[in-house]
Amino acid sequence: MIADHFRVLIVNLSTGKGRIVEEDGRNSEVGGSGLAAMLFNKYGFADKAWDDPQQPVIFAIGPLTGYFPLMSKTVCSFKSPYHNQYTESHAGGRSALALRFAKLDALVITGKSKRLCCVNVSSRNLDIKDIEFLRGKDVLETGKILRSMYKGSGHRSILRIGPAGEKLVAMSCINADTYRHFGRLGGGAALGAKNLKGIVIQGDAIFDTPPGKDYSKLYAEVFTQVTATDMMKKYHNLGTPANLQGLNDIESLPWRNLQATSDPAIDGINGERFATDTLLRNSACSGCPVGCIHVGCVREMFNADHRYTFKQVAYDYEPIFSLGTMLNVTEARSVLNILDVMEKVGLDAMSGGVALAWATEATEKGFISETETIVPLRFGDAEAYQLATQHLGNSSNDFYKLLGQGSLKAAAEYGGADFACVLGQEMAGYATGEVFFAAQTLGFRHSHLDSGGYAYDQKHSDQDIEGVIKFLIDDESGRAFMTSMVSCLFARGVYKNDLLAQCLQSVGYTKLAGSIDDAGRHIQKLRWQTRIATGFTPEAITIPKRFYKIKTWKGPIDAAYLDSLKTGYGQAIMQLAGDK
Repeated sequence: MIADHFRVLIVNLSTGKGRIVEEDGRNSEVGGSGLAAMLFNKYGFADKAWDDPQQPVIFAIGPLTGYFPLMSKTVCSFKSPYHNQYTESHAGGRSALALRFAKLDALVITGKSKRLCCVNVSSRNLDIKDIEFLRGKDVLETGKILRSMYKGSGHRSILRIGPAGEKLVAMSCINADTYRHFGRLGGGAALGAKNLKGIVIQGDAIFDTPPGKDYSKLYAEVFTQVTATDMMKKYHNLGTPANLQGLNDIESLPWRNLQATSDPAIDGINGERFATDTLLRNSACSGCPVGCIHVGCVREMFNADHRYTFKQVAYDYEPIFSLGTMLNVTEARSVLNILDVMEKVGLDAMSGGVALAWATEATEKGFISETETIVPLRFGDAEAYQLATQHLGNSSNDFYKLLGQGSLKAAAEYGGADFACVLGQEMAGYATGEVFFAAQTLGFRHSHLDSGGYAYDQKHSDQDIEGVIKFLIDDESGRAFMTSMVSCLFARGVYKNDLLAQCLQSVGYTKLAGSIDDAGRHIQKLRWQTRIATGFTPEAITIPKRFYKIKTWKGPIDAAYLDSLKTGYGQAIMQLAGDK
């Protein structure tokens, strides 16, 4: 029997105790994004700082997790160290399925441990262990030790932070099962502020699938759709790095801190090059048959005795953009070497790379020097960027400590705000035009996946301001429902509303199946109301001048159009949140 309530584990690190609560709202808040916002409104504090011990860090899954393919992500919500506002970050890996097999819809962490700790959760047990001996250990070493401490496989998920999270770097991430991340807006620091180094989720229970043939027949149909489409083949074969060549060809790929949008050197780091020179194997999140995770391999001489070391590093489009084209590093293995350091210190590779690109240009222009950067920064110098990443993740001096809070924070102190590539946070890798720039600037989590603005730019050359704003609001509503399922957004072309309704119906959520559009709009509004309550105002977020000075496939950026889009979109968000 499907339960209409959510089963939530509340863990208080200050007391070392946990309790199970049941929360209503399945037919309105659904799960994932909606459930996380609901729980923050109940257990969080809009008026307290992000690092207040009472602030929760919330992990939530959806009603179809474990029942259908690609319902494989977890939503993590928290008050962000980046802007002190409510936000959420999404990750794949094994955490979603592990939570399902632990009989949980959500895990809420509150309080602060006196010493560095690890939380171990299962369907039968809660254990909080002192792991102060792991302080300062990198992400990979931490994962290795936690795996030895907490035996298990299959439905076990290990989340952990690195030195960056411990030092409360605002662009620190939470590593999920080595190859996936809760990447953006500082989830690593949110855990670090609680002295929480790791979370182990043991999925040690079972759950029944619906009886009869209808569910199994529908599952087989969905499985066929997600594995037979060209879209899914794209994600398995070259994966998202396939986008590099196409965006470069249409002058929409940021190079050298967005000083250019295309470069012939793309041949050294496009999707084909990574696959040919580095690809070791494909991997997949639990419950996903596609296998979009591409694991690259770098072999290097270890010492003069010709001993070799092997690094396995998962790559996709975003880190190749941020650590490749933005830094003008044009050799695939060099990009992986920088990414390997990012992974170990526990930094979001996108924010970290874009921040270092700003620092490099700031060095060129004389705003900062080697006194601040410790290592001389030059576009293309991969070895220097590996060292700089260590300094950024470890907050080695006042400059790196400030840069770790965001490029604009550093620019406010040293100058160079005009060329900081920040759209709410360090930009994603799509210089497609005005719609995307406005959309990411004011998007709920400043993600290119908040809406399809990047795709809209590539399909439309007209300037229909009202049409664009309507598209962004409507598109976000559908995505908010998808991230409440919680589906991988790569599958949004398969999981249309009709199919989602069939899936929900098949597992017993009859009422929810008939109200998908209403639920999506409700969740969209709830999320914005929650963020606005913590301080969001569209007027407070500016678009740096660099974004007005580039050229895309449509020609130079139209400043008046971009400004009008930002203003109109901001007004639409506030109106949406204020509607009764």
